Amino acid sequence: MELKWTNTLPRSLILTGFVFCVLSVSKPSLAVEVFADSEIVVENGTAGVLRCTFKSSEVVSAKITVSWSFQSNQPDTQFSKAAHGFFYFSNNQADTDPKVFQDRVQFVGDINKKDASIRINPTQFSDNGTYFCAVKNPPDISGTQARVELRVVSRGSLPQSNTPVIVGAVCGALFLLVLILISICVVMKVLHNRNDYEGCITLESTRSPPPPPKKKAEPKLQGPRSTSPSGQVQGPVIYVQLDHSGSRNSFHKMEPVVYADIRKN
Repeated sequence: MELKWTNTLPRSLILTGFVFCVLSVSKPSLAVEVFADSEIVVENGTAGVLRCTFKSSEVVSAKITVSWSFQSNQPDTQFSKAAHGFFYFSNNQADTDPKVFQDRVQFVGDINKKDASIRINPTQFSDNGTYFCAVKNPPDISGTQARVELRVVSRGSLPQSNTPVIVGAVCGALFLLVLILISICVVMKVLHNRNDYEGCITLESTRSPPPPPKKKAEPKLQGPRSTSPSGQVQGPVIYVQLDHSGSRNSFHKMEPVVYADIRKN
């Protein structure tokens, strides 16, 4: 009995190792991740694009398939109870069901860019409902499908975007900030100029005024017989003889021309 147990032990080890090798070598199937907008609102009679993108670890090949299905949210229609497929893409060819959208569906995606979007043009009120996008890229064949809600509204009923309001508020805040900075610069410049002016006045006021210039004593014209004031001695007077005729026999007249008055205190 003991000998039989020793013979079966190597077989179990070999079987376990074989299973382990098979599991380690085999590659499990991966899942494709599909993404879509949660809700799209379009006006009646205009084009509506249902965007769908996917992510796969495998290279996109000709085996990839894309399918779109639709379930109406209107209770009294044939598509309200279950989702109905209306678009199928395979082998680089698109096929649509004319019974659902009457040739109003177009493929606007790019499989090489992992885009599987479609467009409905023109949209109708009967298009309101839920749309499902499924992508398979073998060996990535498993994964959940993305869903998007389409709302077709009448003209003028689209929700207003807050983007213009936000842009206007930002521009107004920037303009106000620039205006405040300019005002601060002007006030600082005025204060700086005022300080410089007051500093100049202070410096000039601290300086002592220059002494007044001394006036020179103006000479007084006096005749040859003028006498000096009391107590003062008159200096010599110098006379120069002038000849007014220019001839040798002309009368010579003595006239005082230049004088010097030297007085002593």
